[in-house]
Amino acid sequence: MKKIYSFCLLLLLVILSACGNQSASSENGEFKPQRPIEMVAPAGAGGGWDTTARTVSMVMEEEGIIDEDIGVVNKPGGGGAVGWAYIDRKQENPHYLFVGSPPLIFIPLNGQSQLGYEDFTPIVNMIGDYAAFAVRDDARWDNLNELFDEMKKNPSEITVVGTSSPGSMDHMQFVKIAKAAGVDITKIKYVSSQDGGALTQILNGSADVVSTGVAETVEQVRGGKIKVLGITAEERLEGETLSEFPTAKEQGIDATFINWRGFFGPKGMTESQVKYYEEKFKEVSDSQAFDEIRKKYGWEEMYMTSEEYKEFLAEQNKELGTLLDEMGLGR
Repeated sequence: MKKIYSFCLLLLLVILSACGNQSASSENGEFKPQRPIEMVAPAGAGGGWDTTARTVSMVMEEEGIIDEDIGVVNKPGGGGAVGWAYIDRKQENPHYLFVGSPPLIFIPLNGQSQLGYEDFTPIVNMIGDYAAFAVRDDARWDNLNELFDEMKKNPSEITVVGTSSPGSMDHMQFVKIAKAAGVDITKIKYVSSQDGGALTQILNGSADVVSTGVAETVEQVRGGKIKVLGITAEERLEGETLSEFPTAKEQGIDATFINWRGFFGPKGMTESQVKYYEEKFKEVSDSQAFDEIRKKYGWEEMYMTSEEYKEFLAEQNKELGTLLDEMGLGR
């Protein structure tokens, strides 16, 4: 019995020592992950969050930027809220990260989640992505002005579809551009297809316009099935097919929308833990491998440190909150 007691006491001391060493290394600015890292995409496979998480983790592993294994886990549901709740239960644990973007602001502001960006640790922003508004290839509109001129007369007769919920990204990115074009945004008919069938609804004629990410349209455009009326970037993107997409601005509509995308950790991460990840994500951002990935998807380099990200998020919270209030969708 004494041997068992001594063994248990020794084991406890080893565990406490290990925990103490991990804490001390963090405090001294020498934090390193102690076990595999879990990177959460708060949606299903194939979307922007998933693609960002998987490409970043791939570069980290292939370039030897982080020694520990990185596993990407999908936590779909609630427009991101299921994934956020999962990370919220991991407070002070630096081995859990997740990808965030405007829904992290939209969803709490419209009352669909109690958790928002302030409940997590902003680590870095990595990229800027853009929206595309597309219609079936044989649709009667050839540009945004033709679409919006018709919507000014009968906005509720044209159905806009997206994968996000009402009051979230696919809806509000369309609203922002339509508002600048003079459309009564309170009368826009938006439907949510959260099962990923938005493009299918365009092709079968059950919806008229799809609001989505630029990268999600490329293959369908190449296949001659849809045409992109406009994108929300400041200027045309580079790359095959992407460079053919006209911006809203070049069509005389003075508005843009950027889908920033970055990484967050649980609440309670230390400065040294944040600094460690800042440096590692910066290596990814500066790498040739990730530059090629950005070009492939039409992403813009948009790296921000944790402090820069916090300031940016506060500005976004104010701007996007005002837009939701105008729609009557703020809580």
